[in-house]
Amino acid sequence: MRVVLSTYGSRGSVEPIAGLAVQLRELGAEVRVCAPPDEEFADLLAGVGVPLVPTGRPVRPLVTSVTPGSAVGLAQRAAELMAAQFDTVAAAAEGCDALVATGPLPATAGARSVAEKLGIRYVHVSHQPAVLPSPYRRPPARRGQPLPPDVTDNRVLWDLDAQIANAMFGEELNTQRASVGLPPVDNVRDYAFTDRPWLATDPTLDPWQPTDLDVVQTGAWILTDERPLPAELMAFLDAGELPVYVGFGSMPMGSLKDVARVAVEAIRAQGRRVLVSRGWADLGLIDDQDDCFVVGEVNQQALFRRVAAVVHHGSAGTTTTATRAGVPQVVVPQGADQPYWGGRVAELGIGAAHNGPTPTFESLSAALRTALTPETRARATAVAGTIRTDGSTVAAKLLLDTVSRERPPVPA
Repeated sequence: MRVVLSTYGSRGSVEPIAGLAVQLRELGAEVRVCAPPDEEFADLLAGVGVPLVPTGRPVRPLVTSVTPGSAVGLAQRAAELMAAQFDTVAAAAEGCDALVATGPLPATAGARSVAEKLGIRYVHVSHQPAVLPSPYRRPPARRGQPLPPDVTDNRVLWDLDAQIANAMFGEELNTQRASVGLPPVDNVRDYAFTDRPWLATDPTLDPWQPTDLDVVQTGAWILTDERPLPAELMAFLDAGELPVYVGFGSMPMGSLKDVARVAVEAIRAQGRRVLVSRGWADLGLIDDQDDCFVVGEVNQQALFRRVAAVVHHGSAGTTTTATRAGVPQVVVPQGADQPYWGGRVAELGIGAAHNGPTPTFESLSAALRTALTPETRARATAVAGTIRTDGSTVAAKLLLDTVSRERPPVPA
């Protein structure tokens, strides 16, 4: 069986797809991944022996050059991303039995169109719940398209979100579809999601409440990381008490301009050493004192087990990794689904959710005092034991079983 996996986004989008790819391959499937051509993603996939089909423009320079929340250039980027599905992904999917897609709506709508044209199984996957229509929460605002603050009926807002998505992406999608002989669609969002989307999140961290959608929650797709920690980092860890980790992943500089200074000062005030992760914002040390250490891309699965707390932006991937490690968290959300994950961390009692994206010494100190209590550490340890680790295996088996059932019988 041959499967193509399509994604577009930062590491939080690519790494789970790599986790699924590994499990599919172990079950005997031939797999290829269509993902951005960033060097770190190519290295990630090469490290697990999965072929990369470079798709679209590199993500990191795009993320770090676009003003957060700005819609400038969005139409062009969406058109390019959609065209890549009809071109690169379509070519990669030739002869395949299934196409699994995740990422921005222009990408997944294009991917489903490709699967429709080729007559193969299509699965839409979300790695966070905020984008899936639900009467229990407001839809996230799309770039440049704020939702009316006076409307409180979530069902009305989700209907409006579908209309906004059509206005933003419908014409381009239907132009691309017409070019390959497909009829137009009148609801881009629901077409891309299908009526049975998959949700690759952990049910403890993200307890999905039933809706009109037949959502299949598989558990988070985790790619096991067996890389050793660098010798210099190990020496720092071994030289004193557990430090506090500060990292914001692929978040651009934006409101993070002063976060390293604020974090170091607030963590020191708690009597703790500091680990600063550079990330895409290129954070660094604020002085040359030996109680601080800076790291680049590193095995977080191993590192988080060696720290007192993790201060981070609240992406689905980092939140899941920290929760699995049993380490208290402070979530400083920068946007998108991150406030949701911060809320879940606070509700579970495994850390604190900072109010807003820009911490001050006082606000971060208060959050750290909550995270660094013995009670929070004990609760984080307890919750860690409930986090599933088999999500990618569940998804791989489900996909292969579904495709096998749908295949026509082989003539005798």
